[in-house]
Amino acid sequence: MKTFLGQIAAVGATALAGLLAAPAAHAGKTLDGIKARGQVVCGVNTGLAGFAMADSSGKWSGLDVDVCRALAAAVLGDGQKVKYVPLDVPQRFTALQSGEVDVLSRNTTFSLARDASLGLHQTAVTYYDGQGFIVPAKSKIKNIRQLKGQTVCVQSGTTTEKNLADYSRANDLDIKPVMFEKVDAATSAYLAGRCTAFTTDASGLASLRSGVPQGATTHTILPELISKEPLGPLVRRGDDEWFAVVKWVIYGLIEAEEHGVTQANADQLKASSTQPVVQRIVGTSSEDTGKLLGLDRDWLLRAVKTTGNYGEIFERNVGQKSPLALPRGLNNLWNKQGLMYAFPIR
Repeated sequence: MKTFLGQIAAVGATALAGLLAAPAAHAGKTLDGIKARGQVVCGVNTGLAGFAMADSSGKWSGLDVDVCRALAAAVLGDGQKVKYVPLDVPQRFTALQSGEVDVLSRNTTFSLARDASLGLHQTAVTYYDGQGFIVPAKSKIKNIRQLKGQTVCVQSGTTTEKNLADYSRANDLDIKPVMFEKVDAATSAYLAGRCTAFTTDASGLASLRSGVPQGATTHTILPELISKEPLGPLVRRGDDEWFAVVKWVIYGLIEAEEHGVTQANADQLKASSTQPVVQRIVGTSSEDTGKLLGLDRDWLLRAVKTTGNYGEIFERNVGQKSPLALPRGLNNLWNKQGLMYAFPIR
């Protein structure tokens, strides 16, 4: 018995020593491919203000775009080393599955079916949303109940379509969906008066309204939400190393906000901070977190210097001072009554 127990103790000690040694991560085929080509290939929306939109010169901006830029900064040292691939709803998952893109950062809802059946990994939530409705202000409609028996424009092949059908049936509203393959067609039909309302994620409704002349006074976003829509990037299954990089860059941007590391003060904190958490974020800690991800010590410092922390990304793209003027709400930090809770960088 003593010999047997001694063997168990020896095995346990060996396992513990292995954990404490914290070997460097193997890069993985996706990360190797990104480093070899010198570019992150990022699937984004074809055009959604606040999340992914190209201007007349082809420069992309938005919350989802900033995630791509942060990844490129962390992995390649330069947030400009991104190839943006605009994808419609029918294309988005196939493009990721086939390897056309490295990551899908395209206002995509996390759900059980998508997680379990598409061969993809959901990484970390970058925006907590919910499905809502927009109506012309002149309609005098103030709540969803007033849409009973009305037509609603919706994009087909989305969780939005299913949510609309489920909610209408559950609440005996007999809503009549008018479906379009492309979101631009759905919004154009709504603006042309072919439907009483248009439905999508509330952030998308704000994006639509911001692009309409005098939109804030001519269109009303109804106050109710009918679903939970946690949005975030997806990657292919089978490459845990790249999955970890994407996930931890997002967590790192949230952690940076929580601990006051900003685009403007990151270098100063690197030179002077004695706070252990801040030191891990800016790369001066004795703990080399980059080594665990197959990256260098300054991976997160570069991401923050490129895009700012999560709060800065939010405010610049969709916050109160942006054209969308969205409140932080659920997307505030966990210690400010929100849901943004990053796993610790350690």
